[in-house]
Amino acid sequence: MSKIVIIGAGSGFGSRLSLDILSRELLNDSTIALCDINEERLTQVHDYVNRAIDGHGLPGKCIASTDREELLPGADFVVTAVSIGGAAYWGEPYASEINIPKKYGINQTVADTVGVGGVFRYLRTAHEHLSFCKSMEKHCPDALMLNYTNPMAMLTWMHSIGSSIQNVGLCHSVQGTTKKLANGIDVPYEDVSYLVAGINHQAWILKFNKDGEDLYPRIFKAVDTHPSFKDDLVRVEMMKQFGYFVTESTRHNSEYLPYFQRTQELRDIYNLPERDPVYMELPEGRKRSWMKDTGITDDDTEVPKLQASHEYASSIIEAKITGVPFVFNGNVMNNGSIINLPDECCVEVPCMVDREGIHPCYVGELPPQCAALNMTNIAVQELSVKAAMEKDKEAAFHACALDPLTASVVSLPDIRKMFEELWEAEGDRLSYFDA
Repeated sequence: MSKIVIIGAGSGFGSRLSLDILSRELLNDSTIALCDINEERLTQVHDYVNRAIDGHGLPGKCIASTDREELLPGADFVVTAVSIGGAAYWGEPYASEINIPKKYGINQTVADTVGVGGVFRYLRTAHEHLSFCKSMEKHCPDALMLNYTNPMAMLTWMHSIGSSIQNVGLCHSVQGTTKKLANGIDVPYEDVSYLVAGINHQAWILKFNKDGEDLYPRIFKAVDTHPSFKDDLVRVEMMKQFGYFVTESTRHNSEYLPYFQRTQELRDIYNLPERDPVYMELPEGRKRSWMKDTGITDDDTEVPKLQASHEYASSIIEAKITGVPFVFNGNVMNNGSIINLPDECCVEVPCMVDREGIHPCYVGELPPQCAALNMTNIAVQELSVKAAMEKDKEAAFHACALDPLTASVVSLPDIRKMFEELWEAEGDRLSYFDA
């Protein structure tokens, strides 16, 4: 029996990953320990997971607490999926992280990975996220951290240099993108093999094969005709110009690069709409959507179906317990996996997990143009990590100033003004810089 702690269980990952765990016969006797500071959501997820356990007659159990210190002792795995300082995509400080840059001409579609919004999301998240690691060092030093929180690369980098905890960052963009490509060329997904490497949200489909056949020629033919690509014009353009399809959607990728969001004309060409205003409070309909995303319904008697998702976490947990290897794409420190990216940066590469833990695979060289594009984002990540670890506000400014989209739109003096406005808007969320 394993103990799996989920910090941020009310985010939607609590219910989804719990069902993934319970759907596996070798894991359905686990203790799932749910933690969230929102007591209402925590109670909803706790009740939901217990309905699954009781309804299917499983030997596992589910416990919950708003205090992680109560749950961490004896943990074998710790999943983190949190938003620190406010809701992830509505209210403050997210509204300021979108609206202040917009005042200066920066159109951010998501603002959770790089860009000024991504930098400030990291800065307000970093201190608390590192404290998760410190709590693990105290209560469960041998546990494996599975992080789903964004910005993924910056946090994984910080976990790895700031603590002794074994950790890996998990995202579903590789699964989603490879499924999209298979669908776009009408090849069954189970028949394809692929090699994907780069950085989180900007990893490259280096190989995409079926029975030894390179499927890229078919992809190049399909992108202009197959309906699955018609709303993905940024990634199609990137493949045409740089040779490889990239993970994460047009919506995300457009803000990691200087080519697509700079002017209204470019946004029109690539079918990038103005983003919706940031809600300060969620409308009732959006609340129902949140419930749908978690798997929870208004029916408090329903027995949830035990159907696994495409998230990697439960497969990793099973492999580490049983020793039967599982291969997945994970976010880890480079340490030579990709030889034309810095050793000390976070990369997304194939990894193998067994009883001994996570083993990143050797990839070799990325195509130089792909590595160069990654480096523009790695520079932002490196300075952001330096800022939080060393409490260096100027490094945080440099991270914003080097962001590719920001630099393509805003002058340096105005970047400085924007940065100071954002810093003030974050308020006490960055008070750890004064410690």
